[in-house]
Amino acid sequence: MATSSSNLEEDESLKGCEVFVQKHNIQQILKECIVNLCIAKPERPMKFLREHFEKLEKEECKQIMARQKSNSQSDSHDDEVSPPPPNPVVKARRRRGGVSAEVYTEEDAVSYVRKVIPKDYKTMTALAKAISKNVLFAHLDDNERSKIWQRKRVKT
Repeated sequence: MATSSSNLEEDESLKGCEVFVQKHNIQQILKECIVNLCIAKPERPMKFLREHFEKLEKEECKQIMARQKSNSQSDSHDDEVSPPPPNPVVKARRRRGGVSAEVYTEEDAVSYVRKVIPKDYKTMTALAKAISKNVLFAHLDDNERSKIWQRKRVKT
């Protein structure tokens, strides 16, 4: 039941993101930005991108002000020009370690104590032999491998 509700929340969140991207024409803006970046090929791409988006923001503000002026001229009782609407506040999500993991905070991560299960020599050699041929463990160095061995519970 918990996975069903979390999947539903993720689907709703994804749909909300898609609506947002379509409403604000984000995909087209990013495509144009990348094309301009590839044409200009600047030495400092981040500076170019920042300036590009600042220019777009200024143009957007001008359009909003022009719309407000035309609206205020048609509405004679409304002489004040209000500033552009603020950007929507995005609610910060809590960090998760993985899809199936529970949510944990920064404090939990800092105060984490690794659990060590003692093993005898025979068990350690059996573990070493078992994972020596496993592709998933091939890239690990000795320190990482020992952490896994210390944590592994062996049924006897």
